[in-house]
Amino acid sequence: MIKLVGLTKSYGKTLAVDHLDLSVARGEIFGFIGPNGAGKTTTIRMAAGVLGPTAGQVFIDGIPMADRPEEAKRVIGFIPDRPFLYEKLTGMEFLRFVADLYGCGDGDFRQRAEGLLIRFSLYDWADHLIEAYSHGMRQRLVIASALLHEPKLIIVDEPMVGLDPAGIRMVKDLMRGLAGRGTTIFMSTHTLQIAEDLCDRIGIIHRGRLIALGTTGDLKGTALLQEGDLEEVFLRLTGEAEPPAGDGPPGQRGGP
Repeated sequence: MIKLVGLTKSYGKTLAVDHLDLSVARGEIFGFIGPNGAGKTTTIRMAAGVLGPTAGQVFIDGIPMADRPEEAKRVIGFIPDRPFLYEKLTGMEFLRFVADLYGCGDGDFRQRAEGLLIRFSLYDWADHLIEAYSHGMRQRLVIASALLHEPKLIIVDEPMVGLDPAGIRMVKDLMRGLAGRGTTIFMSTHTLQIAEDLCDRIGIIHRGRLIALGTTGDLKGTALLQEGDLEEVFLRLTGEAEPPAGDGPPGQRGGP
């Protein structure tokens, strides 16, 4: 479902992503982790077609992003780490806006939108302005909007940010259910326990390069560990003094 070939992004003389090769299968939940500034968000944005690469190619469901971007993006549901919402729209109006962008605003839109609002505990807030929503409610609305057009692939950067424990459980169950029906999930997270619990495979990026790839068991072998959790594997492979807390310093996430 995702194929990244020699994907590279540079900012001046700084190489943020360095000739990354990666494939993610249909129905797979793939976790992407790395230290601050490793290139996670940059890779996520290039895969989603939000950011153009300096070199290399992105293929989504066999579609070259560079040559047919609208066709490629039509099968993607993108959930950024810092989504922008039009605060003067109601929740339902925002869903209608997103549905119209994807060309699915007619037909069963109302039924689909109401179903998502119920699933994400937002139905009673459907006609309230988004400016009145809490941070967690906004995050749930963004996730709901990404599912409106029933994408084959969901690309998500830090999916659990701002969610309470009940919201985290709901999103985890949702992702497992979607993957079980063949939807691919490509997620970046700094919450290593979530990656370990949820993901079929995990890739570790460090200084723009993919340094390890596989199941948690595979990564333990790579790190020469017989026991231990993903945090120990991560620290061993990256040489970090502490687990990742994001993709860059405040105000620079997604940068080199």
